[in-house]
Amino acid sequence: MCGICGIYHFNKEKRVDPLTINKMCDVLKHRGPDDQGTYFSANIGLGHRRLSIIDIEGGHQPMSNEDDTVWIIQNGEIYNYLELRSGLVSEGHKFKTHSDTEVILHLYEKLGFDCLDELNGMFAFAIWDARKRILFLARDRLGIKPLYYYLDKEKIIFASEIKALLQESSLKAKANQEALRDYLTFQFCLGDKTLFKDIKKLLPGHRLIISNKNIKVKKYWDLNFNVDTHHQEDYFVDKLKFLIEDAVRLRLRSDVPVGAHLSGGIDSSTVCCIASSLLNSQLKTFTGAFKEGTAFNETRYARLTSKFSKTSYHEAFPTSTDFINNFAKIIYSLDEPVAGPGVFPQYFVSKLAKKNVKVVLGGQGGDELFGGYTRYLIAYFEECIRGAIFGTQDRAKFVATFQSILPNLPQIAGYEPLLKYFWQEGLFEDMDKRYFRLIRKDVGIEDLISPELINGNYHPLKTFQTLFNRSGLDSLVNKMTHFDIKTLLPALLQVEDRTSMAASLESRVPLLDHRIVEFAAKLAPTIKYKGGQSKYILKQAVKNVIPQEILDRKDKMGFPVPLSRWYGGPLEKFLKDILLDEKTKRRGIFQTENIEQYLTTEREYGRKIWGMLCLEMWFRTFID
Repeated sequence: MCGICGIYHFNKEKRVDPLTINKMCDVLKHRGPDDQGTYFSANIGLGHRRLSIIDIEGGHQPMSNEDDTVWIIQNGEIYNYLELRSGLVSEGHKFKTHSDTEVILHLYEKLGFDCLDELNGMFAFAIWDARKRILFLARDRLGIKPLYYYLDKEKIIFASEIKALLQESSLKAKANQEALRDYLTFQFCLGDKTLFKDIKKLLPGHRLIISNKNIKVKKYWDLNFNVDTHHQEDYFVDKLKFLIEDAVRLRLRSDVPVGAHLSGGIDSSTVCCIASSLLNSQLKTFTGAFKEGTAFNETRYARLTSKFSKTSYHEAFPTSTDFINNFAKIIYSLDEPVAGPGVFPQYFVSKLAKKNVKVVLGGQGGDELFGGYTRYLIAYFEECIRGAIFGTQDRAKFVATFQSILPNLPQIAGYEPLLKYFWQEGLFEDMDKRYFRLIRKDVGIEDLISPELINGNYHPLKTFQTLFNRSGLDSLVNKMTHFDIKTLLPALLQVEDRTSMAASLESRVPLLDHRIVEFAAKLAPTIKYKGGQSKYILKQAVKNVIPQEILDRKDKMGFPVPLSRWYGGPLEKFLKDILLDEKTKRRGIFQTENIEQYLTTEREYGRKIWGMLCLEMWFRTFID
């Protein structure tokens, strides 16, 4: 796990300033405190900060091939590098290190841009081919590792984090108005937008190639939802179990100690239990919780799984004081705010893990792949009611009947405010509009946000509908999971990357092995979400792997944070100092005259104040 950066001038006579590359590297030091390297040749400059995980002595970057004509900088890990290396050696390739990065170099020499198809891992890399004068940037299939860039007529600047791009003196931080609208709607940005004007992210599964001033961004991987109709449920259960075990096995490859996050849910428990069974030493596990009540404390389940899998168990309990003291650091680490308050405890769990290990495994991805979110059940329940009333249900598209979904309804206990809002209007509208209503975070903020920002020419609904209604997505569950994999998941992975990297910790996510993702996409919805049961097929695959009590849980809520309980108490002054400050009023984003009364009325787990607080702190950190 590392940080990469670079500048490429299209004018061959213009040289890259070494001071700028070094400043970019300095900003990325937390991503790689173990080593720094640079490469300069005419109009290109590359920089690298290294967190040493594989081939600690020999993996220095930038790294070149045998004759120094091809150079690479990489952030991430290639988990199948040993198998790839063996094949390349048998074909005559000469290696000078045991690094996974050098494998990419030789694979590029053999296959060119198609080398991406062979890689199993998380990565963002840049290859400079001096012979062909080609700059080749790429990002892994799911977007586990980040890559941002600024492009104009004269140059491209790229880096693992946006704050590194801003070290280039000609680049000034400005807010992207359309991205702001996205953020207010979803608390993440759609497409390749960032909150920074003119700064884009290379999308997951994409590559960017520059050759003779010709610039091409191309998708090299995507999900195929063509259903496998040739096998029965038992086959899929067995195959999924094998794929998960193999994904965990590959991600235990490391020359430094490996631990695991453990939340007490199915996903992290699965990764933890399998990893523990494969290691020769005791696995260390890390859990976060709050002492404000059982609704914010899942340590009972985490401890149960730890005891079951015989791990060395560690806990972190961040407080409201920790929130106040670290909130600005967290926003700075994120580059741009995304997703929910779970970033706060995740930041502290990463700091705890770093004290014990250098690599940690996590369960990220299970909800998006296998329909784990409660909102899926709510959406399906409405479709079942529609089908029961109007007799329109198509069994080929809908995986549950009104009768079969009833036993699963206890899962939505505690979601009364969401249900009340969701069903108060628009019942039985087109499903794209209904799911948009389920996931949007901007409902009820009309009196809190500037009317100019809300009523502008751009609205995220059309972009959402393009993704949701993509061809080949006939079933509702596939439409929902596809949208979340393409949008919410990269936002959550940004949190995963930044919170771990802020602690100089490498985070690996076995459930997002691309083989598992492709497998899940081709599952018939009637198997993946059978009877309206979330994660049905995953539960079948791991029923003898994790504790039965974890499998039977119906109260899992992610990583809830007691913010609403703190707003009117320990955080009240902190919130007012930020959201009601003169600087905030002059900015014109919020209707600050209406915010104060809202500070003590937001519902439990609400995210309106959280979203406003993050956005204002982002402006203060990067724009002001």
